[in-house]
Amino acid sequence: MDNQPQKSNDFAASAGKRRPKYVQVSELLIREIKAGHWREGERLPVEAELAVELNVAVGTLRKALTLLETDGLLERRQGSGTYVKKPPKTAAYQLFRLELLTGGGIPHANTLSVSLEKNPEVAVHFGVPKSTSFWRIERKRFLNDTPIAAEEMWIRGAHASTLSADELDESLYRHYREHFGFWISHVEDRIRVCNATPWAAGILDAVEGKPLGWIERISWSDQDKVEEYSRTWFDTDVCHYVSRMA
Repeated sequence: MDNQPQKSNDFAASAGKRRPKYVQVSELLIREIKAGHWREGERLPVEAELAVELNVAVGTLRKALTLLETDGLLERRQGSGTYVKKPPKTAAYQLFRLELLTGGGIPHANTLSVSLEKNPEVAVHFGVPKSTSFWRIERKRFLNDTPIAAEEMWIRGAHASTLSADELDESLYRHYREHFGFWISHVEDRIRVCNATPWAAGILDAVEGKPLGWIERISWSDQDKVEEYSRTWFDTDVCHYVSRMA
């Protein structure tokens, strides 16, 4: 079964379990609150302004706000506005650090392929024997409709006997929690500039060798165990890495 990619070229089919737009917007707002963009007790921008900022319809934004209000994260005060009631404990994209140069952007991913492979270099990051098999997940990342990054992620092969692009939730962290029984508690990112590999260049429609931003991430579970290793090439012409601290 090693080295047998399961590929899909159809965007709708390969995007995994795509969430409705208003849910994507709610998750983006959660990510911004979690990152400290808006703090507890702070008022959000008025709906018309926020909709323009997020590039979504006002109706979509209102459904997202209603969802967060139902979850107890926001409070609507008549005649005053919408306020952050309490910061979320978790967020689907709270550890996603790429934003458009023009600001923000709703993240989503197209899963290109999934394959079971052995990679001695990757095994070192997990602290396991070099003969260990891992699921390698290739994805193309977007902010709104703009392609921004080529991403390869590695997780332990023991988590699933079979795995395909179609069954993966586009929020992999959510998939880990719901199907593999762990959640990502903290990560370490190492960032530098790297020349585009043929693989990354092909995904981003870039010239091979073009300087790109490069993120190497090691992710630990709630049991303080390395559960994911990833490498991401991102196009600095359209996005940048942003880290906010609260």
